[in-house]
Amino acid sequence: MAITLVNPGGLPEVDAYRQVSIATGSKLVFLAGQVAWDADGATVGRGDLAAQVEQCYLNVGTALAAVGGSFADVAKLTVYVVDWTPDKMPRFLAGVARAAEKLGTTPVPPGTLIGVAALDVPDHLVEVEATAVLD
Repeated sequence: MAITLVNPGGLPEVDAYRQVSIATGSKLVFLAGQVAWDADGATVGRGDLAAQVEQCYLNVGTALAAVGGSFADVAKLTVYVVDWTPDKMPRFLAGVARAAEKLGTTPVPPGTLIGVAALDVPDHLVEVEATAVLD
């Protein structure tokens, strides 16, 4: 694997992600932001943050698999959530957990969560983009 995830001493340990990723591979993969669309382009989980987070992470997994990668190769995630407030964290984490179970992994690379006013489609509540490194 080209990615090593680390929680260095002197920084808080966060269960949801690791603070640092070390990339040693040779191929960078930049994924476009994935929204809660199924393979036919229909929005999954209208109004349900957990369902949309799950679908976004599954879509990231699908895109990575198409280029020979997986979540183990992700160096960084950026997540955009419409009208983010901290009370939404349990629903966000529930969606991540459901996706992780289906993917057979725990996606914990360093990540940034950004609250936004809106996304491309009014029904979309979340978008997830990833940077991965492959050997």
